[in-house]
Amino acid sequence: MRTGKIVQFVCFETTLDSEQFIRRWEDYKRSVNSDLDVILQQSQKDGVYKYIAQHYCAKGEIQFDFTKAPRSSRIPQVGIRTSQAGGYSVLHSERNDDAHTGESKVFVFLVHPKIDLNNYTHTQTLTHSKLNVYEAYYENCRYSYILEFFVKNKYLEQLLDHLKQYNAAETGIYKECVLHALNS
Repeated sequence: MRTGKIVQFVCFETTLDSEQFIRRWEDYKRSVNSDLDVILQQSQKDGVYKYIAQHYCAKGEIQFDFTKAPRSSRIPQVGIRTSQAGGYSVLHSERNDDAHTGESKVFVFLVHPKIDLNNYTHTQTLTHSKLNVYEAYYENCRYSYILEFFVKNKYLEQLLDHLKQYNAAETGIYKECVLHALNS
């Protein structure tokens, strides 16, 4: 199921927790056409926080420019490493909202373009999860596919165990961040 939307994935890595990061979020310029439709997720491991911003916009309307604004202060700031994963079309979508109470969201980043997605849909069936599949829209995307699993917490370990069998570049459990700082 291909849709007329492109999802731009931008990744951040920092030691800032969600409250501190969201305060700094305003320092970044976002896409002209997708600011109103942004989902920001956070994952934490060993004191390092990873964030994924998903910017949704229609195909043909992409004017994506995501750069850090110049600093106006001489006060040292904690670094935020930013990398663009690229723009992806929605190949398959079963969920359009965030994880519900008692659920987790797991992202899987796949590098190889000839990967067998049936392995992942089989895992999805075994773990009673919902799956969104994003396929690289541009040649210069960092990953060939990005998978987004929505899984009940009681099946989370089972999902992670199954995913270890496959050749993913990276897997992470993420929760949505509330972007209240954008509206204040």
